[in-house]
Parts: sequence; structure tokens; C-alpha cells
Amino acid sequence: MTPYMAYLLLLGLVTVFPPRCEWVAIAARGVGALWICWVLRRYFPAWGNPYWVIAVPAGVLAAGLWYGGQYLFDGLGLGGRLPLYPGTNVVEDPRDMLGAGNLFWTTVVLRISVAVTAVPIVEELFWRAFLLRAFINWQDFEHVPLGKFTWSSFLGTALLSTLQHPDNWAVSILCWLLFNGLFCWTRSILCLVVTHAVTNLVLYMHVIRVDDWAFW
Repeated sequence: MTPYMAYLLLLGLVTVFPPRCEWVAIAARGVGALWICWVLRRYFPAWGNPYWVIAVPAGVLAAGLWYGGQYLFDGLGLGGRLPLYPGTNVVEDPRDMLGAGNLFWTTVVLRISVAVTAVPIVEELFWRAFLLRAFINWQDFEHVPLGKFTWSSFLGTALLSTLQHPDNWAVSILCWLLFNGLFCWTRSILCLVVTHAVTNLVLYMHVIRVDDWAFW
């Protein structure tokens, strides 16, 4: 749990720095999370195989599901912020604060870099390697085989993911079911890390290409 919790704490740095120095907070949380993973690497379970032929198409599919699914749910009246969370999601174009020059692109490159490195590693260690097994046997999760299927863990973690994505809660459930199913099939943490990285890369590149900052 430590890498994931450390990353969440480091997210708070964005409130410390002014918007024009956001890149410092992004770099700090990326480097900090990866450093903690390196320090604790001997405690992690076996990473498994990347299964590139499976992981890359699955990541592209998840990105399309996330983007297209959100607009589908919005059209069905299931969009908006999770009721447990106050306020509304405010969409801002980062160029309004950073301009469209080097500062903007530095921030963009760093954010994408962290999204395809630190984020997939810490989240897959937490959600798939730990929590899926902890839902099965909290007291002795390390002896639960990676990728073991039970309905309670499969559906429970998908529903819990909405707390991490309150503004995309409905599509988050679908993507988590896809990720959970892929993990039960491959039983490989590394495969899910690659899938998650591809998902984030494709989604962010699409956001920039179509200038749709609601998913930034």
C-alpha cells in the first residue's frame, strides 16, 4: 500500500506551488513514487510477463472506453460527480494559466511521463496485486494467488474505484472490470502496468489532439 499512499500524499504538492510551477509538483510526485517503489521492491510479488500482444490492444480499448463511455453516460444522465463528493468538476484549459509556449509543453510532457510510469506502477500494485487479494483474505492476502477470482473482489474493487474517479465514476467501474478481468486471465502485474500505461498515454494524447481538457 505504501507506494500508492505516498503518491496520493505527493499529489497534495500541487496546492503548494503556484500554477506556473505545477511542473515541479508533477515531477516531485513522479520521482518520489518511483523512488519509494525502488526502495520497497524486494517486498513486491513477482511481476510476471508483459504480454505485449494482449496489453497494448487492451490499453487502447480501455482508453476508448474511458473517453467514449464518459460521453455515453453523460448522455444517459449518469455523468457528473459522484454524489458523495461536493461541488462540480471544473474544466480548465491549462493554456489559460501557462500560455501555449515552453512552460505549457514542459508541464504536459511531465504529466504524461508520470501518467505512463509512476501511476500505472503504484496503482496496479495497490489495486490488482494487493486489494484484489485482500478482498479475498485480508489477514493473509500474501498467500492468495495473483489473479484469483471471486465475485466479491472482482466487483468490490471496481465499485471502490469510483472513489478515485468521482467525476468519471460510471466509466471507472467498466474500466476496472476490464482491468480486473485481464488480471484474472494473465495473472501478471506487469501486463496490467503496461495496459494501464498505454491507456493513460492514448487518452492524454487524444485529449491534446482534440483539445478536450475534461479528461486532463
